[in-house]
Amino acid sequence: MNAHTLETEWGPRVLSILRIVAALIFMLHGTSKLLGFPPSDMSPAFMSLSWIAGLLELIGGALLALGLWTRPVAFILSGEMAFAYFIAHAPKSFFPVLNGGDAAILYCFVFFYIVFAGPGPWSVDAMRDRTGTLAR
Repeated sequence: MNAHTLETEWGPRVLSILRIVAALIFMLHGTSKLLGFPPSDMSPAFMSLSWIAGLLELIGGALLALGLWTRPVAFILSGEMAFAYFIAHAPKSFFPVLNGGDAAILYCFVFFYIVFAGPGPWSVDAMRDRTGTLAR
């Protein structure tokens, strides 16, 4: 297998895998906050910033995992993670490894990459695009 084959055949598939895995792990943050699974100490008050973040994580994570409305959802989630980093983590320390914000930074940039790279071939968006039902 040469570099061209890896890029043209496997690159888009691995993009889909990255999107799906990141979205499913991200979605667990929302299920933990809002549904209590997996159990955590967090139980945010209704309509608090943490509750809204949990809603974005749950619904946005599910949409991203399916690859539905991928680019706008990824953009919103990238912004959420930038906001979360600067509100919750950065005030604790300049260094992400010390302020616990390294996951927020990674999610922010993975989602930002997906805004530009798209969902990959294994997505509802790609399926709709192939059938011609995706509005352009």
